[in-house]
Amino acid sequence: MLKVDNLNQYYGGSHILRGLSFEVPVGKVTTLLGRNGVGKTTLLKTLMGLVPAASGTIHFGAQDITRAPSYNRVRAGIGYVPQGREIFPRLSVEENLLMGLATQPRGSSIPQRIFDMFPVLKQMMGRRGGDLSGGQQQQLAIGRALAFGPKLLILDEPTEGIQPSIIKDIERAIRSLAATGEMAILLVEQYYDFARALSDQYLVMERGEIVMRGEGANMDADGVREALAV
Repeated sequence: MLKVDNLNQYYGGSHILRGLSFEVPVGKVTTLLGRNGVGKTTLLKTLMGLVPAASGTIHFGAQDITRAPSYNRVRAGIGYVPQGREIFPRLSVEENLLMGLATQPRGSSIPQRIFDMFPVLKQMMGRRGGDLSGGQQQQLAIGRALAFGPKLLILDEPTEGIQPSIIKDIERAIRSLAATGEMAILLVEQYYDFARALSDQYLVMERGEIVMRGEGANMDADGVREALAV
C-alpha cells in the first residue's frame, strides 16, 4: 500500500531522515519505534506532504505522491492522526467528525463503525471537543481520520498522555481495523507493550535511520525493548 524508497530530509544543515526505505502492507500493522528526536514525526509529516521530501520517493498504491500536496494525499486515501490530536476544541464532537468528511460528497454521513469502536463519541455528539478528556479527544481524532474510509491510517503516538482504559479501547479499535484486511496501518509509538501487542512488523529508528526491522512476533527475541532503552 505504502512504499518509501531512499527518503531523505534536512533541516538547515542537519540530515534528519537518512535514506529510509520500507513498506507498509495492507491488512497489517507496521509499528515504528524510536526515542524522542530520532525523526519519527518528521517522517510522518513528510509522508503527509506537510514537509517536502529532499530526495527519495513515496508511492501509495500505484501513485507516486512524493510531490503531491497534502490534500491530494488525503483524497487518495491516507488518514492521519497527528501527535497531540489537534482536534478543533470549539467545534462539537459531531462537527469534528464531519470535518473528516471534507473530501467526500456533500451530505455524506458519519460511518456507524466509528460509534461502534468509540461509543462515547455518540453520547457526546453535542459536546465541544475541548470539553472532552484527553483520552476522549484521542478517540475523536482517530474517528475523524476514519470518517472518510482511508486505505492507510497513520497514527503518531496515540497513547501519549492517555489513561489505561482508553489505551485498551484504542488497541481494540486498531486491531479490528487491521483484521478487516482492507487497511494498512502505520503506528508510531514509544509505549513498547502497546506496539508489541499490535505489531505485524516493526521498524526501529535511530538518528534518522532504520537500524532494526522484523516481524512483530519476534520483537522480544530481537531485543527491541533493550535497543530502545539504550
